[in-house]
Amino acid sequence: MQIPTPPTSSNGTPEEGQDLADQPSTVVSVSTSFHPTANLDSCPPDVCLMSVDSVFFYVHSHKLLAASNNAFNNTIPSRCGEEPAVVSLPEHSAELNVLLHAIYNLSAAQYSPPLDAVSACVDAMRVYGIDPHTHIAPQTPLFSLIMGLTPAAPLDCYALASSQDLYDLAVAISSFLLSYSLADITDEAAARIGPKYLKRLFFLHLGRAERLKLLLLPPPSSHPPTPFCDLVEQKRLTRAWALATAYLAWEAGPDLSTASIEAALRPLGEHLGCEQCQILLRERINNLVVQWSVVKLTQGNTVHADVWWTACPK
Repeated sequence: MQIPTPPTSSNGTPEEGQDLADQPSTVVSVSTSFHPTANLDSCPPDVCLMSVDSVFFYVHSHKLLAASNNAFNNTIPSRCGEEPAVVSLPEHSAELNVLLHAIYNLSAAQYSPPLDAVSACVDAMRVYGIDPHTHIAPQTPLFSLIMGLTPAAPLDCYALASSQDLYDLAVAISSFLLSYSLADITDEAAARIGPKYLKRLFFLHLGRAERLKLLLLPPPSSHPPTPFCDLVEQKRLTRAWALATAYLAWEAGPDLSTASIEAALRPLGEHLGCEQCQILLRERINNLVVQWSVVKLTQGNTVHADVWWTACPK
């Protein structure tokens, strides 16, 4: 919102014959969400926060003081006057906008803030005495905002969550890292993630790979020998299963899809002349798909913490 103000006192009064519209004016930038007439509280705003890029945010001191344990880094007076007190802050308007939306429990997603601004906002919470665990808990707007940014930059979002020890957020983000190569994690990213959460990420990848190997190991069940399919003939399916699953376990990553499993194992049935063997193969593949789907729900779901995570101490 652009609000023109009257000429400054140094400009004086218009000269005779000069139109008032020709006088210079100052234009200030005011937040579209936190402006003087915004219906955010039962009482009018009594504090005006000014960002480093000169954008004004009209807010309520009692909201800031209630969210902070250090009077918003000792910038907010305990009692404000009739006119809003102007407080200059070193944050950029994009960062301050996200921070204030979190304090007011509002979503800032409509402004599409970049991840850098969100990360800077979370870092600023510590400075202003605001607990990130309270404002970035599941079901909060800021939690949802970060999750919305995760598909484009999962490792950066994971580093943001882990650097603040936001366990629930880190668990939710971890499912987006199943396709990420752990070898591509830079030293800088590893240092920001920290040893505890880096270990959990490794355990998630290694645990899923080990679980997949265990699920693939048992071959399809055998059936009683028949004149058309004896034990020797059934061992051909067992050997074919062992070769196909060994290749699958070697090439597959933690993000292996159930469709990939079926695509790799279904063709084994094309070379089977026994109908009973074909039925047992289909049953084995269906059972494998179901078991792997359960693993994905418990380890990669954004709601439930996986078993490999819970095995690591917080």
